Amino acid sequence: FPVALLICFHLQSSFISSSCKLLRRFYLNGLHKPGDVILGGLFEVHYSSVFPEQTFTSAPHQPICQGFDTLGFRHAMTMAFAVDEINENSSLLPNVTLGYSLYDNCATLSIGFSAALSMASGQEEKFVVQENCSGTPPVVGIVGDPFSTFSIAASNVLGLYKLPMVSYFATCSCLSDRQRFPSFFRTIPSDTFQVRSMIQILKHFGWTWTGLLVSDDDYGLHVSRSFQTDLTRSGGGCLAYTEILPWGDNPSEYKRIVDVMKKSTARVVIVFAHQMHMIQLMEQQNVTGLQWIASEALTLLERLQIPAFAPFLGGTLGIAVRRGEIPGLRQFLLRIHPEQYNNNISENNMMKLFWEHTFQCKFSPPPAGWVEDAGAQCTGKEDLSNVKTDLLDVSELRPEYNIYKAVYALAHALNDMLSCNPGQGPFSGNSCASLQTLELWQLMYYLEKVNFTTQFGDQVTFDENGDALPIYDVMNWIWQPNGRITVHSVGEVKRSTSQEEELKIDEYKIFWNFESKKPPTSVCSDSCQPGTHMVRRRGEPLCCFYCVPCSEGKVNSLECFSCPEDFWSSPQRDQCVPKKTEFLSYQEPLGICLTVTSLLGTCICAVVLGIFTYHRGTPIVRANNAELSFLLLVSLKLCFLCSLLFIGRPRLWTCQLRHAAFGISFVLCVSCILVKTMVVLAVFKASKPGGAAYLKWFGAVQQRGTVFALTCIQAAICTAWIVTMSPAPHKNTQYHNDKIVYECVVGSIIGFSALLGYISILAILSFVLAFLARNLPDNFNEAKLITFSMLIFCSVWVAFVPAYINSPGKYADAVEVFAILASSFGLLVALYGPKCYIILLRPERNTKKAIMGHRTTKC
Repeated sequence: FPVALLICFHLQSSFISSSCKLLRRFYLNGLHKPGDVILGGLFEVHYSSVFPEQTFTSAPHQPICQGFDTLGFRHAMTMAFAVDEINENSSLLPNVTLGYSLYDNCATLSIGFSAALSMASGQEEKFVVQENCSGTPPVVGIVGDPFSTFSIAASNVLGLYKLPMVSYFATCSCLSDRQRFPSFFRTIPSDTFQVRSMIQILKHFGWTWTGLLVSDDDYGLHVSRSFQTDLTRSGGGCLAYTEILPWGDNPSEYKRIVDVMKKSTARVVIVFAHQMHMIQLMEQQNVTGLQWIASEALTLLERLQIPAFAPFLGGTLGIAVRRGEIPGLRQFLLRIHPEQYNNNISENNMMKLFWEHTFQCKFSPPPAGWVEDAGAQCTGKEDLSNVKTDLLDVSELRPEYNIYKAVYALAHALNDMLSCNPGQGPFSGNSCASLQTLELWQLMYYLEKVNFTTQFGDQVTFDENGDALPIYDVMNWIWQPNGRITVHSVGEVKRSTSQEEELKIDEYKIFWNFESKKPPTSVCSDSCQPGTHMVRRRGEPLCCFYCVPCSEGKVNSLECFSCPEDFWSSPQRDQCVPKKTEFLSYQEPLGICLTVTSLLGTCICAVVLGIFTYHRGTPIVRANNAELSFLLLVSLKLCFLCSLLFIGRPRLWTCQLRHAAFGISFVLCVSCILVKTMVVLAVFKASKPGGAAYLKWFGAVQQRGTVFALTCIQAAICTAWIVTMSPAPHKNTQYHNDKIVYECVVGSIIGFSALLGYISILAILSFVLAFLARNLPDNFNEAKLITFSMLIFCSVWVAFVPAYINSPGKYADAVEVFAILASSFGLLVALYGPKCYIILLRPERNTKKAIMGHRTTKC
């Protein structure tokens, strides 16, 4: 119906060049003040309405607004105060007087929409239309509407003509769509930010299982979709249920919703609805033991903060629009009086209705259509300062502060527009706008660029979607001993420079309406203990799950994941810890025993070397090739010491040196034994007729040369091995999953085999030659000792090969060290034990005669 009126109005203005006649006047509660420029305002001064029945033959009647809302009237008076304050400000809009047209939407869409169209088209019965359609519009901007649905309806139409609307309470995120609502602005954060703010509160207290109640309108339905999307995206939890609160009187539906809430395990309920919905919900069966989180539309409603609702709603956390201070507002409110508007009841009845409601009286005659019990006669001499009214309570100015900012935003945009220097304007040809030729899109251009700071210190500017900088106060409903509820601020949430929501809460200030006086727990499934992971329950939300232990090597409480390569799961499976390292260490018993044995062997070699050095002139030392004996002792000492390279954490240089030192030391040792064996055989060959020629091949130079040559071959093998494929340290995780075994990989199997093979060839050759010389005279038993020593040596290393191959990790090194020590001790004891015995304990046998004695033979 109102849209048809507007269409008719524009059709007539298009075809009739001289004048245009308004087809019908809307009967609206309003408040008006003339001025050079008029600002419009839409406010909820009544919270319900009744439309009289109509017939096709009867004329339309004025709708009856019911339930006077003093707070809504205070909102309207805040805009009136802001306009008067701007008019008194010489630095803002000088030489321009602002006026206003304020209307009551009666919380009814058709009335609010009619009021918006009335401001856009004007209420003059007949006016002349100029040929160029120029002139100052009836209003240049509208402050309101407070309802999202009403704002959507009005802005859908008024946006076509770029008439700016600056809402102070419409929060629907859909209104941020600039394609659909190009001229809509607001000084209150959108529901997108409100939803994210509530999700931050849920995360802060660990509430992952919540219920959601929304109103059956654009406000509630858009919030529902946005909340579910953002909650899932942020990983903040799940919704146990989502219920839509119906409009009107529907007890059965409300009872059903209450039953859902009682049966659910969710202890936290989030409400995006209106006052009427919560009142009807609370009038159902008792709903206790719940933590309520209220939207900004409910947080400060005094009709909910009554003793009857305190047991249920006490402890509620809510989001409230930013509180501000408006100096001088209370004094302005104290001065308001019906006579300010020339006592014109029919046109300015909003003031009259407030006066009648406050003082419980009636003007004569009462406004047309007003149906209430008759009261005392209003004289106009009543004093506001002597009556208790919410109008004068300016301690919590929240919607009023947004209204104040909205009016100033329009005023600053007008001021910036009128301050334009001719020829330097932003429009075509660098032109400027003026009040006489004003087009609304020009004012909207300046409104988009508004940037000022209020007296309270808040910056006012609009982003690309027409939204103001978002900030909310976090409120808590405290149940007082007298049964009433008071609301206190316990924190704030605002958008940071990184576009993230920052939440600050003083938990010690919060009243919890539970016996524990602590925040409730609201989860579908308890968090998995460390070492377990979540397995989702089939057919249920993500927040409902089972906890299953993680397998070895995996940790986490959400989804088990494998630990990094060098880490393993702790016994509790709650964290990754460095894997245990394993190698033949100097600190462990096995390593200590091998180290002590190695040092013991080295010391014994040193002692034997000292004995031989001290007794070097005795026959037994001289007869056993003293030079080779000394060299053999040195090589045995090196064999004992090289075993220490196999103990400790493998490094590159120890891996390279251990095998080279081992191979060269043992070749030097076996070479000395081989040359000694050959010398023994040569000596006894020379004692036979014609055998003197053998000795020339086994002189001292030849002996040293042979040992050196044989040792150099092993050195060449080790060098080639290290240069081509060097042994290197390696972290082996194949033996144990939870351990890192440090070992030296040989690099080249051929090089390692060549090293061992060369030692084996020399050892076998020495054993064979010594075995052939075993029948030498008994007193000179060097060949027998060599035979026995090489038998021990070969036996040890033959047993070493399979043991080494089948020993993992550090035990392979231990086997090799054991083989080195066993073979070295075998050589040391077998070759030098009998000689030391004679030198130290049987010196009488340490004579040339005893050494050269012959076995008795038959003639």
